[in-house]
Amino acid sequence: MAERVIGILKMPIGNLQSAWNAVCAVGFDPVLVDETSDFDSLSHLIMPGVGNFRAVVDHLESRGLPARVKQFARSGRPLLGICVGMQLLAETGSEGGESIGLGLIKGHVHQLPDIEGLRLPHVGWSGVSIHHQHPVLEGIKNGRDFYFVHSYSFQVAETKDLIAETTYGRPFASIVGRANVIGFQFHPEKSHVNGLRLVENFCCWDGRC
Repeated sequence: MAERVIGILKMPIGNLQSAWNAVCAVGFDPVLVDETSDFDSLSHLIMPGVGNFRAVVDHLESRGLPARVKQFARSGRPLLGICVGMQLLAETGSEGGESIGLGLIKGHVHQLPDIEGLRLPHVGWSGVSIHHQHPVLEGIKNGRDFYFVHSYSFQVAETKDLIAETTYGRPFASIVGRANVIGFQFHPEKSHVNGLRLVENFCCWDGRC
């Protein structure tokens, strides 16, 4: 891959600044992307997100962005979803009422189970158990802790797309991936050294597994 241009999609509620800072920290100059941007100029695209699945979907649809994100994914260039950005990769989500996601990875987003003694949202550091190796996980040891803030989780339809799980009462998908698309339920930009390693790996990835 030639020159790397890392795009960060503008979201209505999100962690844009922290995602921006993380990409800068690993040596790249990101650009903010919206409906006026030239997606063809990007080598990589990051969808950060904090907030309500349906609200984010409505925001993106009102700007005609889902089709452009899906076109980007079809090009084979690397696409990363973080937190709600990962959940948007699913076919549907139930937060705020049933709504349609990007459908880039088969599965659905549902609320974490209500288990006595466990609070929702799930906030804090939890270990990530890797099931399938992936280029973006290079240098990351199995079981390392990452920082989570979420009440919903991605239930993948096909086990081959489940790269890693985390347990909070019950196991849930913490990393999903298919071809050139990958998603983290946790926040790598808030997960110190290991999180920055993931961001750097993604920015250096050519989209091939």
